[in-house]
Amino acid sequence: MKPKFGVVVFPGSNCDHDAYYALKKILKTEATFLWHKEKDLQNSDVILLPGGFAYGDYLRCGAIARFSPIMNSVIDFAKKGGRVIGICNGFQVLLEAGLLPGVMIKNKSLQFVCKDVYLSVENRNTDFTNQLEENKILKIPIAHGEGNYFADDKTMKELVNNNQIVFKYSSPGGEISEEFNPNGSTMNIAGIINKQGNVLGMMPHPERACDPALGKTDGQGIFNSIISSLLN
Repeated sequence: MKPKFGVVVFPGSNCDHDAYYALKKILKTEATFLWHKEKDLQNSDVILLPGGFAYGDYLRCGAIARFSPIMNSVIDFAKKGGRVIGICNGFQVLLEAGLLPGVMIKNKSLQFVCKDVYLSVENRNTDFTNQLEENKILKIPIAHGEGNYFADDKTMKELVNNNQIVFKYSSPGGEISEEFNPNGSTMNIAGIINKQGNVLGMMPHPERACDPALGKTDGQGIFNSIISSLLN
């Protein structure tokens, strides 16, 4: 039986259809849209919070979306062990909702950055990375103005000790340094999971790197990992 992905739609979401297309048309899973005013997750096995500018990103990125009716259900779903992935703005919403630690601040350049980046997979033993090849560097696009991940020293120490850092920005060869950090993110962090391992937030857009017609398919490995974790 194919896993069912629920793609949340907020006012201002603009990557919801990208995610739906990648999941349903490319990866052949079951997918449905979940409207922000609803509370029913429609028996979804995985919840995806897409990129965009939820509620116009007023106040702070993700700050208003966190209080939408659907998020009460998403938070409850996650706390019961349900798998949740937040991409770009979706990552920001997860931070505001307290499902992941830390905050997002403006890019170090103070400019919106839209380009392909390379990711080093720091932890392959997760529900989101178990199908990725050892030592493989992913090429996946970013598009954000506030992707500069920040957390206090205590939180950063916990992320490291608990192996919660899943992706770091790197060179094509896997070198991790400030030179390859597109937004100033602490420790080049591009994606993290919660302590329980069922919630992932990442700034790069794997849904935009799934269709062979686009010349990039590295994003498939992340979604295939989620599918594999549900089927096994």
